[in-house]
Amino acid sequence: MAVTWFFYHRPHHLLFFSIIFFVLPCIAYSLAEPEALLKLKESFKNAEALNSWTPDTAPCARNTQWAGLICADGIVTGLRLGGMGLAGEIDTKVLAEIKGLRTMSFANNNFSGPMPEFNTLGPVKGLYLSGNQFTGEIPSNFFVKMESLRKLWLSNNKFTGNIPPSLATIPNLLELHLEDNGFSGSIPVINQSTLVSLNMSNNKLEGEVPASMSKFDASSFAGNAGLCGGKLGKECAKPEPPPAASTTPNDNNNNNNNNNGGNGSNSKGNGGSSKVVVAVSVASAVVLVALIVLFFVKSRRKGEEEHFDMPGKENIEKADHPDSVELNVSEIKQKEVVVDRPSSSKRTGNSSRKGSNNGKGGGGMAELVMLNEEKGVFGLPDLMKAAAEVLGNGGLGSSYKAVMANGFAVVVKRMREMNGMGKDGFDAEMRRFGNLRHWNILTPLAYHYRKEEKLLIYEYIPKSSLLYILHGDRGPSHDELDWPARLKIIQGTAKGLAYIHTEFASCDVPHGNLKSSNILLGPDYEPLLSDFAFGPLINTANVAQALFAYKAPEAAEHGRVSPKCDVYCLGIIILETLTGKFPSQYLNNGKGGLDVIQWVRSAISEGRESELLDPEISSTKGSLGEMEKLLHIGAACTESNPNQRLDMREAVTRIEQVQVLGSDHVPHTSHAPTLREGVGELPGETRLESNTIGSRSGRLDGDNDAAFSIS
Repeated sequence: MAVTWFFYHRPHHLLFFSIIFFVLPCIAYSLAEPEALLKLKESFKNAEALNSWTPDTAPCARNTQWAGLICADGIVTGLRLGGMGLAGEIDTKVLAEIKGLRTMSFANNNFSGPMPEFNTLGPVKGLYLSGNQFTGEIPSNFFVKMESLRKLWLSNNKFTGNIPPSLATIPNLLELHLEDNGFSGSIPVINQSTLVSLNMSNNKLEGEVPASMSKFDASSFAGNAGLCGGKLGKECAKPEPPPAASTTPNDNNNNNNNNNGGNGSNSKGNGGSSKVVVAVSVASAVVLVALIVLFFVKSRRKGEEEHFDMPGKENIEKADHPDSVELNVSEIKQKEVVVDRPSSSKRTGNSSRKGSNNGKGGGGMAELVMLNEEKGVFGLPDLMKAAAEVLGNGGLGSSYKAVMANGFAVVVKRMREMNGMGKDGFDAEMRRFGNLRHWNILTPLAYHYRKEEKLLIYEYIPKSSLLYILHGDRGPSHDELDWPARLKIIQGTAKGLAYIHTEFASCDVPHGNLKSSNILLGPDYEPLLSDFAFGPLINTANVAQALFAYKAPEAAEHGRVSPKCDVYCLGIIILETLTGKFPSQYLNNGKGGLDVIQWVRSAISEGRESELLDPEISSTKGSLGEMEKLLHIGAACTESNPNQRLDMREAVTRIEQVQVLGSDHVPHTSHAPTLREGVGELPGETRLESNTIGSRSGRLDGDNDAAFSIS
């Protein structure tokens, strides 16, 4: 009573005591932050990377900030302890005392055991545990109280059991990565509209992919043999209906005998059931064979008309037995073309107009114009006799592989939208291509002009494209795609692009169509750029849809194109190659893939660069700093504002300065780095030179077979 009377007559004392009991504890927590962090360090093993965590310094001091911390206004808001070789336990009770903590990264360390109790840390927005040895099941209700969580990365661990259904209760989940674990059972329905990045590949999941996840491409669920539906291309088996009851007299008799318990009637019933089963099996087999034949016939008819919008359809997934098709060049009628027949063997410039059969035109048919005769001379009759297979369709036309009678393989591209110039102008541009010399570009061997469509003939490059090796191939070529090979590809691409910018400087967008499907790989992973400088040849009405450079923000939103659109495309190549992720920017419908630009920008702002790297290269000793440096260059090339984007010369210079091996020490910045940080010039310069001299076609000598990918 006395206490009540005291506060009633002296309310200002109540305010005073409220301050004492509620405000002072908050102050105490901020003062205890260093102690909490030091206690966290004590729970770790192999914590030499945290030697800067000492009692005599402040965690967020301007000049002595502790390694691995992200600070804002003197408060610890994030832990980025990835790749530090840490082990032991993660003391979540200590983490709960760091009230400003919002992001935590323990990725690529040696932590093990069950999932720590991170669910006691409600305000956390980002949790990154990839690349450890965590094991066991995660409780089904683990994420119920983690309503603030935006990004969850549990990939490359040893988790087992069902995927926690409580993930569906996180209202604003953006990224969910569970790949390379041992999760089993069915996929819970996770239908947050905010989810933009999902990967559940390489687990033991079964059943149908929920319809709410249909926007994600097949690679998000690959490596789960028991999954079906969605975009996996595998239909789910429908439950078989119960067998219909037989109403024949024999069956009725069998039923009566069964009711009487007769043994002989049992054998009769079993015989009747066996006949029914055999009949149903035979009928099902006949229907199945008929469906397969029907599907095969339809697929042959549609083979050339399909559009390859999704990853895996742009030369990623190669058919095991491609259909043999006829390259129908006989449709080119003599009256539709002007044939310039040389009166002698005299040639003009570097091109000649020849066909096979001693240069004859093949029954009055228009001839090919040879731009490069180093691989021999051939004509339309040779292509007509060649067995060809469809490689696919792209924004510019259809592509075919043709193997001629002498065994030489070429790729024939039928260009439907190349009517931007008349015949004389087109011939001049082709001769310009024939004069190019650089070992990182691939130019046509020959061409054929027709008013309605054109044929461009290239060498066939067997290793195929960067797109296929990165996202579609899981064989030896993919295994060889280590950090030195990827750096070689990026540096060679930059050199080839710089050469194109020099030779086609008058074009608004010198290359115009740089993407991983248009980067062919030679035998030693030397890149060959193809399908460049087509802008002036394409119909004005179709150029924006046909060329990838027009997806740069300034072009897509305002119709403004410049050489920096090519730089934007180069940046996507860098990010795609380093992360191993398929860019959603390649897709016309915006569904599937990953927005690598936004994903990388978000991670850089949180100081998580090392977590972006493809796990197949991130473990390369002594190179992590160089990889992150190149990652920053890619981010700087993809700035949405072209005025803030690197120009071509600066981008190439910085890319060439990246080395295969760098320092083992990865510097920790005292703030969230900007996109341009970490890409300053180095005192030395490393260049990856090829030991072979490029041929006139732009490919490497000694590569007898070559392979091509569609645009």
